[in-house]
Amino acid sequence: MEMTSTNVLKEQLIGSDPEFRELAREHGRYEARLSELSSLPFPNDEEQLEEITLKKKKLAVKDQMYEIMLRHQQADSATH
Repeated sequence: MEMTSTNVLKEQLIGSDPEFRELAREHGRYEARLSELSSLPFPNDEEQLEEITLKKKKLAVKDQMYEIMLRHQQADSATH
């Protein structure tokens, strides 16, 4: 997928697909919390574990978003 068309598709899906919109919000929340955790000078064990867990969750959400994008692109190409 080309980057500009990917961004356009993401914006379209955020506007039209409730599942994709919620996944994008969730991805953003994980990103914000990971940013907070990475700025800690000396994270404790619990914070380090949370960071690892959030990275895995963020990746899983990204995968789900990508699957929706692929399905949408395949549906578009089938109708054109």
